[in-house]
Amino acid sequence: MFKEFKEFAMRGNVVDMAVGIVIGAAFGAIVKSLVDNVLMPPIGLILGGVDFSDFFLVLKEGAKVAAPYQTLADAKAAGAVTLNFGLFVNSVISFAIVAFALFMVVKAMNKLRNMEKKEEQPKPVTTKSCPHCCSEIPLAATRCPHCTSELT
Repeated sequence: MFKEFKEFAMRGNVVDMAVGIVIGAAFGAIVKSLVDNVLMPPIGLILGGVDFSDFFLVLKEGAKVAAPYQTLADAKAAGAVTLNFGLFVNSVISFAIVAFALFMVVKAMNKLRNMEKKEEQPKPVTTKSCPHCCSEIPLAATRCPHCTSELT
């Protein structure tokens, strides 16, 4: 059983998938940092100094401290039940950035793949052989320009 598992794990596509997952997780962390630390602060500043991660709705007040809560951290510390739509907005923006980046990567890969296919494709046939003198003539020709034979 160990031998079969080793063969399965060492197949090329399994290893490639594992590398892709690890790189994807690292890329996701970078995008999350980009959204949280670079994009959202200026957007929050434009909207009046608002931090999106602190957009929440109190569903049930905490037992320790009553509402209102200034930040999500204050609400969590008080034991309040909250609906954290600001964190959801951050996640949606992160997803959109990751999806766009993946779209660009796939688009570039498809472009490279299509370039390879164009190089491999044979050129379209534009000439034919005259059955009488064997010279190359255009496909649309009805008479051979070399031997003047009529073509059918």
